[in-house]
Amino acid sequence: MQRILLAGSTGYLGSYIAKELQKRTCFFRAIARDTEKLKQNDIEASEVLKVELTDPNSINECCKDIDVVISTVGITRQKDGLTYMDVDYQANMNLLKEAKKSGVKKFIYVSALNSEKLRNLKICDAKEMFVEQLKKSELDYCIVRPNGFFSDIAEFFNMAKRGRVYLFGNGELRSNPIHGEDLATVCVDTIDWPDKEVEIGGPETLTQNDIALLAFDILGTKPRITHIPDWVRVIVLKMVRALTGSKVYGPVEFFMTVMAMDMLAPEYGKHTLREYFRSLNNTNS
Repeated sequence: MQRILLAGSTGYLGSYIAKELQKRTCFFRAIARDTEKLKQNDIEASEVLKVELTDPNSINECCKDIDVVISTVGITRQKDGLTYMDVDYQANMNLLKEAKKSGVKKFIYVSALNSEKLRNLKICDAKEMFVEQLKKSELDYCIVRPNGFFSDIAEFFNMAKRGRVYLFGNGELRSNPIHGEDLATVCVDTIDWPDKEVEIGGPETLTQNDIALLAFDILGTKPRITHIPDWVRVIVLKMVRALTGSKVYGPVEFFMTVMAMDMLAPEYGKHTLREYFRSLNNTNS
């Protein structure tokens, strides 16, 4: 049986991967800053290590007797004074060094769809700098590139709940975001897949207008959608970059950039956006 180390086990995707590993009765060692979160998420790992990935000394020997590393480590919102380079790049580099030292056979890393084409964004640049090093590492590897989580699309529902959805352009750009549970299945499957890179999305391809209308339908309210000229998005991005620090503009520039492009990947999974929006509505009601 493969012995797996899971890094990022308390995050959104990491929690789903941990539960998938549990379901398959795999041996897995979970490493986390806050191991209490594992208990809160009902995760029972074979072994648990309390570590700080940004501190190389903290993770010494963490990969001992491990065959496969799965890393979802990265930040969507900068906190604790850490930057994308500190976490998405350097923390994963620290883990890669330990993996090589301990003779790990395969390293699976979750990046993002089109990240290699968006190196002008700080978050993407940090991720792809690590990808470059992973490819040079001489370890077997797989880069998983999801095109967005359902949780990222929750803002459509939140806007609809406030009464109006604002979209840049004509709203006809398309995407097929994926649920964390479906993505977790793929991440674990790649342990045995020969693929070096896997692009993956959810089972439904929808336009931004479709997503907005779906949110209003679940809420049972009249659709109100305002389309904002794309040049406004460009100006807002420039202002945010000029007037705020990277902690603010980092996630904003990523969101506003991917909102202005098709984000399409091979369709996969069973969870639908309607089901997800319905769960949000039930939670909030």
